[in-house]
Amino acid sequence: MKLSENSIFAKDMNTMILVVDDDAAIRSSLSFLLKHAGFEVEAVSSPEEALLTVRATAPQLILMDMNFTLTTTGEEGIHLLKQVKIFRPDVPVILITAWGSISLAVQGMQAGAFDFITKPWNNLVLLNSIRTALALKEQKNSQVFPLNRNEANEKFHFEHIIGQSVPLMEILGTVSRIAPTNASVLITGESGTGKELIAEAIHANSAKAGGPFVKVNLGGLSQSLFESEMFGHKKGAFTDACTDRAGRFEMADKGTIFLDEIGDLELSCQVKLLRVLQDQTFEVLGDSRPRKVDVRVVSATNADLHQMVAGKTFREDLYYRINLITIHLPALRERKEDIPLLARYFAEQQCRANGLPEVRFTAEALALLQRLPYPGNVRELKNLVERTILISGKSLIDTSDFDVLHEPSSMKASVSSSSLSGMTLDEMEKQTILQAMKEYDGNVSRMAVALGISRAALYRRLAKYGIPVDN
Repeated sequence: MKLSENSIFAKDMNTMILVVDDDAAIRSSLSFLLKHAGFEVEAVSSPEEALLTVRATAPQLILMDMNFTLTTTGEEGIHLLKQVKIFRPDVPVILITAWGSISLAVQGMQAGAFDFITKPWNNLVLLNSIRTALALKEQKNSQVFPLNRNEANEKFHFEHIIGQSVPLMEILGTVSRIAPTNASVLITGESGTGKELIAEAIHANSAKAGGPFVKVNLGGLSQSLFESEMFGHKKGAFTDACTDRAGRFEMADKGTIFLDEIGDLELSCQVKLLRVLQDQTFEVLGDSRPRKVDVRVVSATNADLHQMVAGKTFREDLYYRINLITIHLPALRERKEDIPLLARYFAEQQCRANGLPEVRFTAEALALLQRLPYPGNVRELKNLVERTILISGKSLIDTSDFDVLHEPSSMKASVSSSSLSGMTLDEMEKQTILQAMKEYDGNVSRMAVALGISRAALYRRLAKYGIPVDN
C-alpha cells in the first residue's frame, strides 16, 4: 500500500497550533510558517496567556519556548509543560530550545514533551515533527483493531515477514500504523530476530517508499571513519581521499536510513550523529557548506539503551531523539508456532536458489525444530534448515537428518533434554556457548557462525557470563 505525504497530512486545515514564546519575532516567524503550511495559529507571549488559551480553546498541538524572562534555566518552560499536561494530557508539546540547552529539553521529554527543536530551526524538520505528532495523536484516539495475516498480506508490504503468531501480528499492526508517519523508530530485540526486516517493512509501507533504503552497521564503524562514511568527503580532505564521496545520509535523501547496532556507537560519534538527526543538516569533510537532507530514521540494537543511558555510555538526548516509537521483537522461542512456517519458507527459498526439488518436513521434524532454544533466533533456524537440506540431499526431512553430532552446540544441548531439565534460559545459553567453545577450540568466528549470531553478539554473551576467550 503506497502512501503519499499529501494524503497523510491532508488534515492540516482547521488544526489549531498554539505558539508560546516571549520573542515577538519568533512568534511572527512561526505563525507565518504554520499558516503557510495550512494550520490555524494562536500565538501568546507568556505562560499565563498560554494556560488561559489551553483551557479555553483546546489546541491540537503546542510549540513552546523554555524561557520567558532573562533567565536561561528552563525552569519556567518545565513548569508550564507540567501545568499544560494537567489540563490537556493528550495534547503533544514540542519544545523550542537553543542547542546548548538540549539537557533542558531532555528534562522536558521526561516530563511528557513529544519532541524538541533547536534554534535556529529547520522548517522541514519542524513541520515533519508537527505532522508526526498530530498523526500519532490521531491514531492513539482512534479505535485499533487487531491485524490478521490475510489483511496484512492484502493491504501492506509484509511479504518477507513470515509468521502469524500473536506477538508477530501485534508488531505488524504497529508497523502498519506508524509507517505512514515520519516518526523515528527504535527496533530492539535479540540478535537474529529480524530487526532489519522490520526496518525494511517500515520503509516499504511509508510515504518515502519510492526513495532509497540505506543501511549502516554502526557497530562495524570505527571513530576515524565515522564522519567520512556518514557525511561523505571531498577530494583531498584527508590522506587517501582521492575522489569525492557521498555519505550515507546524502545517499538516503528522500528515503530511510537504517542505523543498525546503534548501541555500539562510540560516545564521541554519538554527538555528531545527534546534530544531523536534530536538524537534518551536515557538513561534508573538506567542505564547510551545510547540506540538508530529508530522511526517515530507523535504528536498531540488541543492547539495553536505557541501562546504557544510566551508565553514561549512551547519550540521553540521542536516546530520546531515536526512540519516538519503540518496537520490541520477541525471541523465536517466544513465538514457536511460527517455526514450521519459517522452516517451510527457508526450505522453499533454498530449493529455488539451488534448483532443487521440493523439500518437505515430517511432523516429527517440525516438532523437533519447535523444541530447540535458538540463541541465534530466526537466523539460526535458517542456517540449520539450509544446511540440513544441502547435506541430506533428501526431499523429506526427518528428525534423523538433523545430524546433532555435527550441528551447532545449541542443537546438541537442546536434544539432550534431560541435561537441560530445570535450567533457566540464561543457563541454557551459557551451556550452549561453553559446548560451542569446546567444539570449535575457542575460535570465535566459527562459534558465531555455528550459533547463528554475530561476533559482536557472541562477545557480549561471553562478557555477560564471564567466559574468557583467547581470540
